[in-house]
Amino acid sequence: MVNQEDKFKKVISHAKEYGYVFQSSEIYDGLSAVYDYAQNGAELKKNIRDYWWKAMVQMHDNIVGIDAAIFMHPTTWKASGHVDAFNDPLIDNKDSKKRYRADVLIEEHCAKIEAKIDKEVEKAEKRFGDAFDKTQFLATNQRVVEYQEKINATLSRMAKSLENEDLADVKALIEELEIADPLTGSRNWTEVKQFNLMFGTKIGASAENSMDLYLRPETAQGIFVNFLNVQKSGRLKIPFGIAQTGKAFRNEIVARQFIFRMREFEQMEMQFFIKPGTQVEWYNHWKETRLKWHLSLGMGGENYRFHDHEKLAHYADAACDIEFKFPFGFKELEGIHSRTDFDLSQHEKFSGKKLQYFDPEENKSYVPYVLETSIGLDRMFLAVFSNSLVEEELENGTTRTVLKLPSVLAPVKAAILPLVKKDGLPEIAKQIADDLKWDFNVDYDEKDAVGRRYRRQDANGTPFCITVDHDTLNDNTVTIRHRDSMEQQRVKIEDLRNIIKLEVDVRSWLMKM
Repeated sequence: MVNQEDKFKKVISHAKEYGYVFQSSEIYDGLSAVYDYAQNGAELKKNIRDYWWKAMVQMHDNIVGIDAAIFMHPTTWKASGHVDAFNDPLIDNKDSKKRYRADVLIEEHCAKIEAKIDKEVEKAEKRFGDAFDKTQFLATNQRVVEYQEKINATLSRMAKSLENEDLADVKALIEELEIADPLTGSRNWTEVKQFNLMFGTKIGASAENSMDLYLRPETAQGIFVNFLNVQKSGRLKIPFGIAQTGKAFRNEIVARQFIFRMREFEQMEMQFFIKPGTQVEWYNHWKETRLKWHLSLGMGGENYRFHDHEKLAHYADAACDIEFKFPFGFKELEGIHSRTDFDLSQHEKFSGKKLQYFDPEENKSYVPYVLETSIGLDRMFLAVFSNSLVEEELENGTTRTVLKLPSVLAPVKAAILPLVKKDGLPEIAKQIADDLKWDFNVDYDEKDAVGRRYRRQDANGTPFCITVDHDTLNDNTVTIRHRDSMEQQRVKIEDLRNIIKLEVDVRSWLMKM
């Protein structure tokens, strides 16, 4: 557990040192749970967004994208249920005066039990070696089975209590599990209360004439209110989807774990409109399709798992998360939800406008059902970044820190390095950089010995280093070094573009789906 905590600290410090993520307003001591994406972070974030957009919109004939405004008419949030029901269950510790999400305290208690299961598995793997059958061990080892039963019973009870708004039982569960304040160890808890997460603001020229608004807590409603506009202007036939990426805002009281849970964050969502009665088929389709997208990045199938929701929203008939193994354990990365016709029906009711689709095949109108896929861009960033950061021991006994980002997402695709700053080598290197930048984001680096430059680019996640040396003057060739293997090849300058393209091209990565 300590190792994982240490790794997470290294992730945070590496993100700052190499220009990926900074604390917002740091010179003023920062703003809690708000972060700025730095020069490399902005590129990585953009590349993740583009990779999602190409897979979701560009590669689907029946999915289009929009960019809805952050400000929406306030009745939108009444219709969606956010005004009345967008709450987190909060609990205060009377001794430390710290506030926590009650459900997160319980989930973290279960995560500790899960860590015990992982330890039992590790011990068994060492004991049995190649003969070890993990699936059988998890199903038959008495201690592991008891641990898992305890986790299931705890999460099931919590989900039921939250669904019934039985906050007294949520507190009772915390007390029964003997959950203590993580900072002080105190178990002196207040009652559990609900807290609405929306940020309020106003619009208007003067206080008397202003209207109360909210910063949107999710991007989905911008899609729902535009459903008919998009369908008619695009002459779209069901089934079809509308995708969107954009900022959302939640007044998270317990916002921590770096960029995993923030007050200002970005979502990548797609709402897929379908004929009522076909939702089971499409739910399974999008579960499979979205997992394939994640796996195409090569970050290890063992780092993903599906988690079915114990507590379903009252309008949903199925919901699950794709969870990723972050340094602090498996946590939600993407949600897939079968939302029935709740959203469009609610907006019909509150707006008084019809939001129905005329089906020419059945010669009738109906309110479509919706299948949603929703992924947090910031969480995806953290998943990619934390999974890629490794320390390797080399054959000569030294170690190197390398950020093994999927090359399709890497901020800088290649660094061009003149061996020395004389003899015309910088001029050739700059010419190569100027030529390649039409197709790729590249870096020119001439400071320090070439070995140190290699290490710097490794730590920055750059897939290729291209070194211009004295032989280049004679035969127009350069040395290209691969980040992950550290292998070096001598290639012609004219071949560089194709070599880099082969490795970083979106097509070659998405074809793995």
